[in-house]
Amino acid sequence: MPEAKPKSAITIRDLNSFEDLQKAEALEREVWGLADLDVLPPTMAVATKEAGSIWVGAFDSAELVGFAFGFLGLECGQLILHSHMLAVRDSYRDLDLGYKLKLAQRERALALRIHDARSKDARITEMTWTFDPLQSKNAHLNFSKLGVVSDKYKVNFYGPETSSVLHRNGTDRLWVTWPLESRRVRDRIQGKENRLELVDALSRLTPLIRFNGDGKPATSDLSTAVARQRIAIEIPSDIGFIEQKDPALAREWREATRWAFMEALQAGFFVADFCRTVRGKQGPGAYLLEKGTIEEYVPEMARNPVS
Repeated sequence: MPEAKPKSAITIRDLNSFEDLQKAEALEREVWGLADLDVLPPTMAVATKEAGSIWVGAFDSAELVGFAFGFLGLECGQLILHSHMLAVRDSYRDLDLGYKLKLAQRERALALRIHDARSKDARITEMTWTFDPLQSKNAHLNFSKLGVVSDKYKVNFYGPETSSVLHRNGTDRLWVTWPLESRRVRDRIQGKENRLELVDALSRLTPLIRFNGDGKPATSDLSTAVARQRIAIEIPSDIGFIEQKDPALAREWREATRWAFMEALQAGFFVADFCRTVRGKQGPGAYLLEKGTIEEYVPEMARNPVS
C-alpha cells in the first residue's frame, strides 16, 4: 500500500470537467468495489453537475483521492442538500479528508441562494445523508466531529445487499441531518468537545444493546429503557473485521441494533451523539439517544409554518 501523502499536498476543489467526473467514477468503483449496475452513470453525473449539484474533490496533484457528491432535495417542504456519496482512497484515510470534504460541501451549500420573487432569497440551512450505524468511525465523524442528529432509521435502505463488499450485512442506514449554521455544529467544527459529559452520561446508563463479554450483543429490558430520558446503544469498534471473521455474529449485531434503534425512535427518542471506545482503547462505541424532539434539542431546526 502506498504511503499516505502529507496534508499540505492535498487540494480541495470543485469537480468541473468531464475528466474530473470520470475520475470520480473510477474512485467510486475502487473504494466500494461496485459492479457496473451500482455505479453512478457518467451521463447522470454530468447532468447533476450541470443542474447545480455539488461535486467536490480532494486532489493529490492531478490525482483524485477523494470526492463528495450532493444534490438538492426536499424534506418536509424544505429545500436541503442531500450528500449522497463520499469516498476516500484507502491510503489517504488518515488525513481527515472525509471531514474536509464535508466542510467543503457545507461552505458551498451555505453560499447557495434560491431566488424567490415573492420574498427574500432562500438559503440552504440543512444537509442530510445516510450511513451504516454499525460503522464506528463514520459515527464518530458524523456525530462527534460534525454534529449531526437523527430520528430516522431506514431498514435495508439500498435493498438487502449490493455488489459492494460493504453491503453484505444488509444496508440499514441512519438518516442524519446536519443543521449547518446551528450553534451545535459551529461548536463541533471549532473543536469544542463534549466527550467528558458524554462519557459521564453513558456511564450512568445500562445500554439497551451492550456487549455480553463474548463479543455478542445482549439486550436489556425495553420497557425500563424507554421509561428513562436517555438510552444508550453499543456497537462494535470494528464491524468490518467481524463481518470478515464471523458473518453470523455480524448479522446478530445488525438485527439487535436494528431492533433497538427502531423501538427507541418509535418511543419518542432521537439519536443525539456518539462516543467511540467507551471502555478503554479497544472497547465498543455507544450512541446516546435523548427523549424529545430534535427541534427542542437544536432550536435552529424548528420548521417555519407553511403559509
